[in-house]
Amino acid sequence: MERNLKEALKHRRSYYALDSQSPISDEQIEEIMRFAVAHTPSAFNSQSTRLVLLLGEHHRKLWKLVKETLKKIISEAAYEATEAKVDKSFLAGYGTVLFYEDQTIVESLQKAFPLYQDKFPEWSEHTSAMHQLVVWTMLENAGFGASLQHYNPLIDLAVQAEWRLPEHWRLIAQMPFGTPLTAPGKKDMHPVEERIKIFK
Repeated sequence: MERNLKEALKHRRSYYALDSQSPISDEQIEEIMRFAVAHTPSAFNSQSTRLVLLLGEHHRKLWKLVKETLKKIISEAAYEATEAKVDKSFLAGYGTVLFYEDQTIVESLQKAFPLYQDKFPEWSEHTSAMHQLVVWTMLENAGFGASLQHYNPLIDLAVQAEWRLPEHWRLIAQMPFGTPLTAPGKKDMHPVEERIKIFK
């Protein structure tokens, strides 16, 4: 379903009950990733964001890896609840997008602009966040449900090794997606008037 930008942003929500079906082809999913990387802004035009798209067995492998990692470090009782959540909400989906930031670019900017060197890691996070919003909104607009997860840094080394990713890529977030099975719950919103100041 094609929505205008305002409608698409309004409809973007977190979905936690997913199915492993896809409303669009893998090629169309790949095009969403390419569009996001090509057209999302970045601090100093750094283009530091890196995306890893995991589909099929690669997607399932990621969430099995997450479970294996967590099983080693949390209590048995806590793991049971975590396993159920991972199985229903993440592993059950169609795919996952991993968001990375290339640290060689961040470091090169720190050297090139020493006056702002302490800010570039923060601005890199902003760059990643913009890519996350674009991908998330476009996936939902295509008929998917998605959520944003943060199992990093617990899984960083295992993921890097499994998919032979560069050491200078820093994992920021994971976005599992699939066909939504249930509608999202009511979203609590603080009054907009309390969050905006306008002077004219």
